[in-house]
Amino acid sequence: MLFSHLRVVVAGALAALGDATLAPKKYHTIPLGKIRPAGWLKDQLQVQTDGLAGHEHEFYKWVNDTDWVGGTAAYSYLEEVYAPTLEVRVNFTPQNAMVPNAILAESPVLKQKTWEFLEYVLDTQDETGWLGPEVGTDKRRELWGRYPFFFGSIQMVEFYPELTERVVDALHRFVVLANKMLKAGKLSARLGTDMWAETRFEDFIVTLQWLYDNHPRGQEDLLIDTMIESKWSGIKWELVFSEEFFPKVEAEKLENPFPELSWHGVNMAEGLKALPAIYRFTHNQSDLDVASKGWDMLFQYHGRPSGAFAADEYLAGLEAVRGTELCLVVEAMFSASYLYQVTGDPKYADQAERMAYNALPATLTGNMWGRQYLQQQNQVASKNMTPNPFPEDGPYSNVFGLEPNYPCCTVDFPQGWPKFITHAFLVTSDSKSLVHLYLGPFSTSVVLADDNLVTANVETLYPFGDTLTTTITATKPFTYFVRIPSWITKGTVSLNGGPPVAVQPVKGLHAVSVDAGKTTLVLDLPGDIRLESRPHGSIAVHRGVLNYAFDIPRIEKQLSVHPAEPRAVDLEFTPADAWQYAIDPSTIAYSNNPPASGILPSPIYDAGLPPVTLSVSACPIDWPLDGDMFAAPPPENPTCVGSWRNITLWPFGAAKLRISEFPVATMPKYEFVAQHGVDEV
Repeated sequence: MLFSHLRVVVAGALAALGDATLAPKKYHTIPLGKIRPAGWLKDQLQVQTDGLAGHEHEFYKWVNDTDWVGGTAAYSYLEEVYAPTLEVRVNFTPQNAMVPNAILAESPVLKQKTWEFLEYVLDTQDETGWLGPEVGTDKRRELWGRYPFFFGSIQMVEFYPELTERVVDALHRFVVLANKMLKAGKLSARLGTDMWAETRFEDFIVTLQWLYDNHPRGQEDLLIDTMIESKWSGIKWELVFSEEFFPKVEAEKLENPFPELSWHGVNMAEGLKALPAIYRFTHNQSDLDVASKGWDMLFQYHGRPSGAFAADEYLAGLEAVRGTELCLVVEAMFSASYLYQVTGDPKYADQAERMAYNALPATLTGNMWGRQYLQQQNQVASKNMTPNPFPEDGPYSNVFGLEPNYPCCTVDFPQGWPKFITHAFLVTSDSKSLVHLYLGPFSTSVVLADDNLVTANVETLYPFGDTLTTTITATKPFTYFVRIPSWITKGTVSLNGGPPVAVQPVKGLHAVSVDAGKTTLVLDLPGDIRLESRPHGSIAVHRGVLNYAFDIPRIEKQLSVHPAEPRAVDLEFTPADAWQYAIDPSTIAYSNNPPASGILPSPIYDAGLPPVTLSVSACPIDWPLDGDMFAAPPPENPTCVGSWRNITLWPFGAAKLRISEFPVATMPKYEFVAQHGVDEV
């Protein structure tokens, strides 16, 4: 009753405005293809394309050639598989991930596949405006399956302007129908929505806002009305993320006052962008305030040193062996980018960068032919677990393979790197300035206000190095902004060979006045070693954006191989050596051994390959397994049971078996002297 009353009040207030408009975003995105990866990041994208992401269409049952030619794959696995049983929830179309992957990797084959699929869907739109293969059947129409397709279509238009009229025509026809369906749903069995659509309505709102901002065609009132209807068809994220209702412990320990999928990890990762999207048509600061507070609570009570948060289906608290879904990682990265665009709060960009350089590569094999469904912060084996540590997911969930547990992550993960790249630069709302948001090797070319053509090329090994050299050319003077992460305390910048001066970020951005012509900007961003307190008195270790872990030597066993693709294998990893160590954090030392060629190994995110490491003194301790092969909680105040030694910590993303939340012990002075010399005591 309360929700119904609130809905009428808010919708009525908005309708009364008559000329309701969208609040502007702080920053605008740059069209797909205008930002390109360089250096090691370009290689990383190529590794992804040479792996599963570039070959799924050849053999994978949800994305194979037959279904792409027939145009049915994206919808069949959305609706024919998950809807009847909810036992298999493949919840994204390949188009959403394959489009940016194809364009940024410059893959002719993938470009052709995405084009064929778009053509098919547009060609089969029926007279009512509906998009989908169930046209002409009595199948119940579901809105949600279209939203990822819309994201893919928008990206296609950005890169292929010649598609604009066809895509925009189709979307506007669909909006008219969707508005009717959403309104009819108030009087019927929620026509067009289901339990998943109720949590993911924000994806449709973002699509509607793209139309409003770029191609409104005089339909502004209808578009905003459809945003309102879509918002009220779904979960009340303003309550889910509120202080009163947010779950501060593992979900299974509480009774959810909302529909159960509101605490589902991937839904929450997508739902993070709901309130900023709603803010744009409500203009209510409270929407942004709740989004900010909800974000903070999510990472306070469920956050991971890797930058992600824990949810093995549902929110999973802070224990190091609970899981984080791969879909969650890439969707949270996308939501963080959107939150930054709307609000300009640097905490969202910091978190997205942490996830990209830690959590995302950690859950993929180096060659990206295998992925996990769930990753663990302390992961001492990747195998069929007995007993199962994941309350809602299967014991096979942390195996590296084609589709352990559920297939969704196989088709969804390829959006991670491409969308991170696409949002690495932004333009200010007045279009006068360029913002380098995500640090790494990139290049971009963009026309700013007053026909100011600007290019920027960033050469760097970051995050495997501290220096970024940016060459900027511009036809007119302008202000260039570069994000300085919150973990940087001693950063410097030099301009055109001048002396380095301390960076002075405001709201996370350091401003540089750039003249017409060529400008060279050198940033030096050395990271401090930081310790993060974790449960049971354990600690996580960071330097700069990277989380560090003990990379456990592993034994690999092939569990299965796909009959049509020998590279698509399921792999079991078990430890080949001891992993039960406590560390003395006072002994941590950083080492950077960049390659003489300046070219990092490929793939960079695999055992022993990153050039940056930490060494630390450690001693063996009693640390039991809890079940077949997952670590018990880190022992508090452990006793050393062997001699002290140095161990090496590697970037988290390169360690597929790892300890990254460490018990702590204090190294005796005589041991320190023996290892480090008397002058260092």
